[in-house]
Amino acid sequence: MRRYLALSVILLGAAAAGGWLMSTVGPQTVSMPEAFDVAQGEDLYIENCAACHGANLEGQPDWRSPGPNGVLPAPPHDETGHTWHHRDGVLFDYTKLGGDATLALQGVVFQSGMPGFGDQLSDAEIWNIIAYIKSTWPERQRAVQAERSAAQRQREGN
Repeated sequence: MRRYLALSVILLGAAAAGGWLMSTVGPQTVSMPEAFDVAQGEDLYIENCAACHGANLEGQPDWRSPGPNGVLPAPPHDETGHTWHHRDGVLFDYTKLGGDATLALQGVVFQSGMPGFGDQLSDAEIWNIIAYIKSTWPERQRAVQAERSAAQRQREGN
């Protein structure tokens, strides 16, 4: 019973942190450029992301359940995951800074398995990866995600 209670607390905390993160702006956040290279993004995804998130964007097994170390496995980036729930700036920050650093900017302490790639990838390369991932989503997911990103840009005055 205690195990389920602890797991519930962890999952509720992760959900709350994710919701809060979606509604806030980190200092590293920038808007997705109008021009990007989806083909390069696919190549970069395969080189840098597929080992954890899957060659077909399927994520790791049991990605909603913390592993023995308390860290959630890598989620899918296809339409079955939650990536499309996040606005562009969150996706960029998470990729560039990593999960722990991005959440820390929001005042959230949460152990994430996502490393930062800011030292390995340029901003343009990160945007190309994001553009590739988004290009694989069905129209509904692309539309919802685009609407959330546009709403955030309006709040920011961009």
